[in-house]
Amino acid sequence: MAVSAETIAAARARIRAHIAATPTLHSLALSQLTGAHVFVKYENMQHTGSFKTRGAAAKLTTLTDEQKKAGVIAMSAGNHAQGVAFHAGRLGIPATIVMPKGTPFNKTRKTAAYGGTVVLEGDTLSQAAGAARRIAAERGLTFIHPYDDEEVIAGQGVIGLEIMEAVPETEIIVAPVGGGGLIGGVAVAAKSIKATVDIIGAETALYPSMKNALAGESAASGGATVAEGIAVSDAGARTVPLVKTLVSEILTVSETNLERPISMYANAAKTVAEGAGAASLAALLQYPARFKDRTVVLILSGGNIDPRMLSSVLMRDLVRVGQILTLSIVLPDRPGSLEAITAICASEGANVIEVSHRRLGLDLAASAARLDITIETRDGDHALQIVERIRASGFTPTVHEP
Repeated sequence: MAVSAETIAAARARIRAHIAATPTLHSLALSQLTGAHVFVKYENMQHTGSFKTRGAAAKLTTLTDEQKKAGVIAMSAGNHAQGVAFHAGRLGIPATIVMPKGTPFNKTRKTAAYGGTVVLEGDTLSQAAGAARRIAAERGLTFIHPYDDEEVIAGQGVIGLEIMEAVPETEIIVAPVGGGGLIGGVAVAAKSIKATVDIIGAETALYPSMKNALAGESAASGGATVAEGIAVSDAGARTVPLVKTLVSEILTVSETNLERPISMYANAAKTVAEGAGAASLAALLQYPARFKDRTVVLILSGGNIDPRMLSSVLMRDLVRVGQILTLSIVLPDRPGSLEAITAICASEGANVIEVSHRRLGLDLAASAARLDITIETRDGDHALQIVERIRASGFTPTVHEP
C-alpha cells in the first residue's frame, strides 16, 4: 500500500476507539514569547503519553487472526515500545519488546506494566533492531517498525486530519523528525485538506538523519541529546519520499534550544514535554523570522521525560536566565563575615539555596575563607543588583558562569 488520504482515513476509523483525539489549543503565552500565532497539538495527552500509540494501534488492528495468535515484536527504547505493549495488551496479542541494555529503568518498567515481555539486547538501537528481527524470524512474530511502515505512518497521519479540523486557518505545521513517520503521515493528511499549508520538520542537529537523506549527505550523527526520541541515525525508506515531496523544510535545532522549550512548556503552557516533543517549539525559538506573524501549529509529540532530566532542565534554565546564581567570595576568616553576605541577600530579597564555607583551600591565605553561595533571584537584573551591592560592601564576588 501507499500512504494516502484514503489510507489515513481508514486508519482513523480503525483506531478511533483506541486512542485519544487530543486537543489543539491556542497558546497566548507561547504566541507572545515567539511572535507567531501559536497553537499546540497536545499528543502528550495520549494514554501512553506519546503520539506513537496511534501508529501502534493502526498496525495492530490490521493483523490477521493467525498473526495475532502468534504475537508481535517491536524494537524501541521508549514511546513505540509502550504504544505497542499497551494496545497489544488491550487486544489480547502477545507482545515482545526488544530494548537496548542501557534503556532507563522507568521505560522498561512502563513497557512491562502495559503487558509487554521486555528483552534487553544490544548496546544500541541498531543492535536491538537486529535482535528483534532475528527473534521475529525464529518465532514467527510480526515485526512492527517504529516508523518505516505504511500502516504506522497512516496512524500518525490522523494527527494531520485532527489539526486541520481544529484550526482550518493553519499556515504552518511543525513536527519533530526522527525517522519521519510522524511528519510523513501528517504531511499527507494536512495537504489533502489544504494544499497550501507548509509542513516543517524539526530535527536535532546531533542526528540530522532526514537532512542527510534528502541531500544525499552523510553528516556525522551521534552524541548525547535531551531529545532521545528523535535520535535516529537513518530515516525511513518509506518516509523519505513523502518528506521530499510534501515537506517544505527540515530545520535542525541545537541542544540549548531543545532544553529551553521544555522549560517554556512547563512554565508558560503548564504542560510536560519530553525533549523530542519540544523540538517543534525549539524550531520557533531558533528561527523566529521563519514563523513571525504566521498561524503555526506545533506538534507536542510526547511528554515521557525522565523526572530527573526534567528537574535538571528546569534548574539549568533558571541558571541560564539569571534566576539561580552561584557566587564565590573570598572572606576574612573572622566572626560576622558570612553573616554580612547573607544579610545583603536577605535585604535585597534573594533566597539563599545553598552555602559552602571552606577554610582549608591551599590557594587561600591562612586568615581567609571561601564562600560559595547559591541564591535565587527575581531575574537577571535583580541578580546584577545583588552582585553590585556585595561589591559595594567591600567584597569581590566571582560569578559562576552557567
